[in-house]
Amino acid sequence: MNDLVKKPTFNLRRLKESPVLGIIRGAPKDSIKGVMDACVAGGLRFVELTLNTENALSLIESASQQFSEDLCVGAGTVLSLTDVKLAVNAGAQFIVAPTLNIDVATYCVENEIAYFPGALTPTEIEKAWSAGATMVKVFPASQMGARYFNTVRGPFNELPLMAVGGVDLSNAVEYLKAGASAVAVGGSLFTVTRMRNKDFNSIKIAIMELVSTVKFFCSKP
Repeated sequence: MNDLVKKPTFNLRRLKESPVLGIIRGAPKDSIKGVMDACVAGGLRFVELTLNTENALSLIESASQQFSEDLCVGAGTVLSLTDVKLAVNAGAQFIVAPTLNIDVATYCVENEIAYFPGALTPTEIEKAWSAGATMVKVFPASQMGARYFNTVRGPFNELPLMAVGGVDLSNAVEYLKAGASAVAVGGSLFTVTRMRNKDFNSIKIAIMELVSTVKFFCSKP
């Protein structure tokens, strides 16, 4: 297998216009199509499937093939160079990680793959951006709160930041108001119970509420 089957495409402008990323962790294989259908119906446009999910690579492959017209599918919890190569070969269009890995960053930069490494402190944020991050994932955002984004926006006023960790319908707009360029939401939308029970309608409704709330905020002058 080649290191890179095909070069993924990622539209950062589209993410900034619809700044919500869905994090899907622990989805059963027989539920993934229903979950993806719920994402599309709910108005979500960007989803990551975490590599610590069982059968993650096959889920990424099937999701990226079946939903390429409606969803930008990426890989999450990418921790190594091996991980990123496998994820991209499976069809991942962007890479998300809890931390910065220089090997992963270099590979993504060289192959023009969108990379969202995790960082928390100003030093970590600057290092991630300098390494080639497309947008820096501030994680875990809930440990710092939305006001933290106001603070780090001082020295990093032009740097795109994504709030990840503890973000849900109740606080997503708060993070965007504070300066986050996007938010990522996982467990509050894609609960293991909903996915195992194939309660796709509940997932769709939860996504619709979040997406519409964010869109309303973004549409205000």
